Amino acid sequence: MTQFDYVKTRREDVDPIPNQSLVKVFMRWFTRLNVWVFKLSRGRLMKNFPGGHPICVVGTTGRKSGKRREIALIHLPWRDGILLVASQGGMETNPVWYYNIKAHPDIDVMVGGQHQLMVARQASDDEKRELWPHLLSLYPDFDEYQARTDRDIPVFICMPR
Repeated sequence: MTQFDYVKTRREDVDPIPNQSLVKVFMRWFTRLNVWVFKLSRGRLMKNFPGGHPICVVGTTGRKSGKRREIALIHLPWRDGILLVASQGGMETNPVWYYNIKAHPDIDVMVGGQHQLMVARQASDDEKRELWPHLLSLYPDFDEYQARTDRDIPVFICMPR
């Protein structure tokens, strides 16, 4: 079992995700609906995840297909840019968008009705440790997600191009 000294939640205090394949299918379809409504309303509808956390729509290039892909993620502002956390609720595998960004770090982000071109890079272990308190101040569940999995959940630092 992998543990990170900055994660305060313990594995035994976290419920496992039942039927991860079914949860992934639900997340994929809900995200497609969320992106569609968010874009159609120019960021006025479906602008928050459950719990009131604001979203952003991240546009990527498919690693294999080369096609444009969009995903709704929690908006995590940081300095002049944003952070993206490939948590997938603490599932055992990285989300597909993680591989797209690793292969093609030029992304675009829509917050509200505003688009911004950005470049993403994966935070180092030391950077993730430093960013962790900020991430938890925006979305405390990340601590539970990291405790749930042996996977080192990737964090991307995205800055304007």
